[in-house]
Amino acid sequence: MQGLEPGEHGRVVRVIDGDALVLDTGQSVRLIGIEAPARPYKDREGQPYHEDAKRLLEDMVLGREVQLHYAGLTRDRYDRALAHVRTTDALGPSLWLNAEMVRRGGARVRVYPDTALANAPLLELEEGAREAKEGLWRMRAYRIPAADKLPDEFSGFQIVTGHVTGMEGAENAYSVCDLVLEGSPLRLSLSKSAASLCQEAQGQDVRARGYVREVRMEISHPLDLELLGAVAD
Repeated sequence: MQGLEPGEHGRVVRVIDGDALVLDTGQSVRLIGIEAPARPYKDREGQPYHEDAKRLLEDMVLGREVQLHYAGLTRDRYDRALAHVRTTDALGPSLWLNAEMVRRGGARVRVYPDTALANAPLLELEEGAREAKEGLWRMRAYRIPAADKLPDEFSGFQIVTGHVTGMEGAENAYSVCDLVLEGSPLRLSLSKSAASLCQEAQGQDVRARGYVREVRMEISHPLDLELLGAVAD
């Protein structure tokens, strides 16, 4: 995988959910560039399609040999390897698991600045899965809402479309600017790594993805804000 740092080999002995697995070495692995529906945890209910996403990844990789490929940061705070993962044995076709989960509708794209390398192709795969209504895209819960028609409760990782009508000064240390979306209280808070979009996004229709809290969506990388074009006068 061009530009990535080759990492460990191992056999997959457990799939935790649609974007996490465990190797026979004991190493837990988080597939980067994607966000699969979360499984139940403590008092938190599982998200729609979480069982299907886990089963999809299991069917592709459980018991198979894989190699990790690193795109920057290699471990998170839980000591999980942060990697793109490819199958390497002859038990089935060669698969780039991160891409396959997106292509088959088992996960959405989620980009972090410190692991963003090789994530760009995933956006096109996601669009294809969405248009074909593959996997989670068949479900109402994952329909992408327009910013001016957001539900009352809107938090966690989300994707939304809207039209950028202006820019406000950042209200926290994380952001360099907040983009205003037409007819919506939601603000897109752009981090330093996405600062160029503060100006580029003006007057554009956009598709934004990020974590939402208190009516602000964190845009931490340029790939998280797709410019769809300006509206003609």
